[in-house]
Amino acid sequence: MNTDLAKDFGLEFPIFAFTHCRDVAAAVSKAGGLGVLGVAGHSAKELGAELDWIENEVGDKPYGVDLLLPARFAGSDRGGFDEKELDARIPEAHRDFLDKLLERHQVPALPPGTKLPREFAVGSERQSDVIDIIFQHRIALIASALGPPPPWMIEKGREHGVKVAALAGTVEHARRHVEAGVDIVVAQGYEAGGHTGTISTLVLVPEVVDAVAPIPVLAAGGIGNGRQVTAALALGAQGVWCGSVWLTTEEAETHPVVKEKFLEASSSDTVRSRSLTGKPARQLRSAWTEAWEDPDNPEPLPMPLQPRLVREAQARIARTAHKNEGAAQLSNYFVGQIVGSMNQVKSVRSVVEELVSEYADTMERLDDWAGD
Repeated sequence: MNTDLAKDFGLEFPIFAFTHCRDVAAAVSKAGGLGVLGVAGHSAKELGAELDWIENEVGDKPYGVDLLLPARFAGSDRGGFDEKELDARIPEAHRDFLDKLLERHQVPALPPGTKLPREFAVGSERQSDVIDIIFQHRIALIASALGPPPPWMIEKGREHGVKVAALAGTVEHARRHVEAGVDIVVAQGYEAGGHTGTISTLVLVPEVVDAVAPIPVLAAGGIGNGRQVTAALALGAQGVWCGSVWLTTEEAETHPVVKEKFLEASSSDTVRSRSLTGKPARQLRSAWTEAWEDPDNPEPLPMPLQPRLVREAQARIARTAHKNEGAAQLSNYFVGQIVGSMNQVKSVRSVVEELVSEYADTMERLDDWAGD
């Protein structure tokens, strides 16, 4: 697994771990890979504390961050809407639908004075303070999760010696990223959790590798064991970008009810839905996604209106899912089709070791076959 990209970052293994949990990001970096913290939804103050903590944990080992920077979203032509404008643009029919959905599932209201979580911020203008904090830390990688990285990201990356990556769901996306100046393309297949396109990893990765050479490519989507790591490298990738496989680890902050659902789920129990972010994102199928799929109900709003709309509902669900059957039925989270193989709680280090060990076993088997 000693790829050129692994050498560039000084990694033992070219395993890049996307996560919203600082403990997971740090644990992967300490285990020889590279943890990448998703920072959408963080305030500058919160993020500064999170990155300080990671740096204290990992020492001189590398880590990275991931931003949501879609090229198109509601209000993108003017740099985005402020909170009052967002609220004004949410139809009452959508609010009524959510109220009735939660009432039908007997999900109680939040206690008075409860502070709601920040919704996903989109657009560099709304994240300028967060961006400043990021580049005050010693990150090794910054990734754009949606859309080509803007010029400022490329410029700041060059200035600070930080490699810039971007996720691509098609060859066209990958080419645009290269034209923008990225150092790494993450080819993310349909199987992946979160925001994903419609082309499978097996088809997409070699297409992207050929299209953007010599820019290195990471393979993402449906990768959760060493055989899949081996396959990704065989397709021409220089490493793997994994997200879902960390959600059932000991270190993960996944809601206990959702974690239990993941452990019991099959690979058929996910769906691409716009119901959480406003853009198609693979997540666990639940009463929540089924309600939004019903043609008799309103369609999800575009990003960032949808996350603004659902943040209180999601907070109510999360707060009571452990003791309320209706809230538990609605509970879900982003996860890929690899969820069918995520049936045990393990430490992050154990997951990394198993990925590497099975990769070595698979390579030995292939070498034996080639020798024969």
